Amino acid sequence: MAFAGLDVGTTSSKAVVYDDEGTVLGTGRAPMEWDTGPFGTQTDSERLCRSAFDALNFAAKAAGVSVRAVGVTSMGESGVLVDAQGRSLTPVIAWHDDRDRAEVADLTATIGPETFGGTAGKPLRGQWSLTKHRWLLTHDPAARDAVRRFDVAGWVVHRLGGEPALELSLAGRTGWFDLAAGDWWDDALAWSGATRSLMAPLVAAGAPVGAVTSDEVNPLLCDAVLTFAGHDHQASALGARATGPGHELDSSGTAEALVRTIDTLPARSDVARLAAAGITTDPSVEVGHWSLLGGTEGGLAQQRTLERLGVDLAELDRAAAENPGAGPGAQWRAVVEQAADEALALHRAMDDVVGPATRVVVTGGWRHSSEVMRAKHSRFPDLQVSTADEAGALGAATLAARACGAIGPHDHLGAS
Repeated sequence: MAFAGLDVGTTSSKAVVYDDEGTVLGTGRAPMEWDTGPFGTQTDSERLCRSAFDALNFAAKAAGVSVRAVGVTSMGESGVLVDAQGRSLTPVIAWHDDRDRAEVADLTATIGPETFGGTAGKPLRGQWSLTKHRWLLTHDPAARDAVRRFDVAGWVVHRLGGEPALELSLAGRTGWFDLAAGDWWDDALAWSGATRSLMAPLVAAGAPVGAVTSDEVNPLLCDAVLTFAGHDHQASALGARATGPGHELDSSGTAEALVRTIDTLPARSDVARLAAAGITTDPSVEVGHWSLLGGTEGGLAQQRTLERLGVDLAELDRAAAENPGAGPGAQWRAVVEQAADEALALHRAMDDVVGPATRVVVTGGWRHSSEVMRAKHSRFPDLQVSTADEAGALGAATLAARACGAIGPHDHLGAS
């Protein structure tokens, strides 16, 4: 029996097919193409699907076996608006696009950071769906004809043959979701010009939402059960087996993210306090739990330093170990130390509100750097290193296996 995990990300879509032991049978990757124009960074709904479908097709072809279920995880915040005939109406704005600066200023004046942070669990900035939706209604008349909004994973699942639905962790990334109520926040909807009817029905991660019927994907995927695997960082935490109560994932890639799973939703004032520290709160892909997420640009700073110095990573790590007080080794160590301190500050901010983490697991490309890992081990004494290469895809495939009943609701693919 085989299961596919599809991770639709900002730079590329990644897909992996696994057997029921968690062994990789086939992999696929396809770039995500964006346009940068006078307004900012955007793509269209067809290119988004093409990236996802290409990755899935490459993986299915490489695996060469029928796939029983497909789990889809994705970047958050970006959305697809469609009319009554299901036709896409507007560009898909990148989550990191900043064209909505005026809308963010208005949201700050109208609702305010404290209320927004405590209700939606988000720092008040231009990342979330609601400000970009308001921008579209103001600047693109076609947006006013929309009858349904899909998030990225929701659009891909629907195009594969699934029912219109919005998974809870991704609903949390919109800025429209009232965490304590577990429902849409009417004040935020009204402010942005959105309505409840525009939103797809809410579902939990790992719930079956139909089957693959699209003729745009490999026949080996036909009739596979479809499910959502939620926000990509949370799927990575699941793939790295870091979603137990008090567990924390340190996803150490270009964008470093700390993802902490907790049992209960903090008080509204504490959710606002976390947001003020740059930490988001969302429903977890582990049903009945919650997820805290804080991010830094430490990985990006490390990558830029590596490129600027023009030195191989292993050589730079060696220089930092042998001569940390001068030359490239000193420069590398300083950047790595700064990145580690930023991650530690987020870790401690979470600790201050929800108590100490019980386990920290690191994944991502920077785990291969001895200098990065030295800095992390000095700050997180009980740090564990995940061996999963595509943790997001593995987490998505795990939820696919759960969705079709191949494993239990708390089980994982493969050996522990």
